[in-house]
Amino acid sequence: MKILVVGSGAREDAICKALLKNKNTVFCAPGNDGMKLSGIKTISINEDEFDHLTNFVQTNDIDYTVVGPEEPLVNGIVDFFKERKLKIFGPNKLAAQVEGSKTFTKKIMADANIPTAKYHEFTDLENAVEYLTVESSFPTVIKADGLAAGKGVYIVQDLNEALEVVSELLDGHKFNTKRVVIEEYLDGEEFSLMAFVDHKRFYPMPLAQDYKKIFEDDKGPNTGGMGAVCPVGNISEDIKQMAIDQVLEPFVRQLYQEGIKYTGILYAGLISTKDGIKVIEFNARFGDPETEVVLPRLKSDLSDIFVKILNHKKITEINWETKGLNLGVFAVSQGYPQKPIFGSLGKVDDFKNCPLTINFAGVRKQDEELISNGGRLYLMQTQADSLSHAQTDVYQHLQRMNQENIFYRRDIGKNSI
Repeated sequence: MKILVVGSGAREDAICKALLKNKNTVFCAPGNDGMKLSGIKTISINEDEFDHLTNFVQTNDIDYTVVGPEEPLVNGIVDFFKERKLKIFGPNKLAAQVEGSKTFTKKIMADANIPTAKYHEFTDLENAVEYLTVESSFPTVIKADGLAAGKGVYIVQDLNEALEVVSELLDGHKFNTKRVVIEEYLDGEEFSLMAFVDHKRFYPMPLAQDYKKIFEDDKGPNTGGMGAVCPVGNISEDIKQMAIDQVLEPFVRQLYQEGIKYTGILYAGLISTKDGIKVIEFNARFGDPETEVVLPRLKSDLSDIFVKILNHKKITEINWETKGLNLGVFAVSQGYPQKPIFGSLGKVDDFKNCPLTINFAGVRKQDEELISNGGRLYLMQTQADSLSHAQTDVYQHLQRMNQENIFYRRDIGKNSI
């Protein structure tokens, strides 16, 4: 088949690599220069150029398109393609509101009786300040109601920090925010559960766990994700089944009952608390960096799964690796997430000759070197029989890469024991 993947990050690289396994021709728009090293054909069309993307699909007889990032989904790329009778994998604009609007999703969860944090929403800074000053307890969580590339969630420890954040969001309109959600802080073990969804049917993937904070021991500001592990050693199969029964199944059912025919990937960010499982967030696409450690464990043909869902055919079985685990660590620019500093990442051959899988994100090629071109640069990933072996493998090979302009956490996987 000829398949187009929309996006440019490590998640899209992982999707493309999974699709390449079965001799498909895979294009990525816009992709990045690192992807070309594994035979992915990059196309210089941005993810928001819907006209150009559909023209490319029609001109090149692409069988179907897969959308990686949330922004084109929320902006209606699926509707645009479907109006032109083109097959595309992902939720339409209405369904993508599960990520685009936290208030939309909170209502769906309330209607489906799905456990989540107590919350209040505000569009007015003065009202938010009054609530934080009079009623809120700390720590508390402040979320930008919209897309913020994984950086719009703040866990604030005191009133001063909270006032600074809401002022940034509602007065300074950081991330173009017009509304914030202030919700109770939940304490427990976080994990991610993704599923392929076809209207009423859904097919869960193995659990993963990502590490959002920039520094070791989960310190510092949130990032788009510094690494991930799959499966999650300290989350039992019983808890996974509870997450499926109490979160995924009722959420998918509620969407369908409300006339929202969801097709694509549904991502549930969950936390196991002393009061049971609660939802932190839903996303309308593959997680990043979870995808980079989940898809390598897929034994079934990913393209076949996409095709069956696009044609609304029931999938009888999806096979996953059951032994060992996959661990991925992101190399990011020095100064990320506030002010990334760009520079050389090393010779192209250093990346070609690495025996581990590398999923590329913010990189570009200049002469025979890769140069940083963003905050998160590349994720190095391995499969091993134990966490300690996986960590040794990844960190030994990361240490051999050019260290001058990169930073990475050295404790990814620490919770998965």
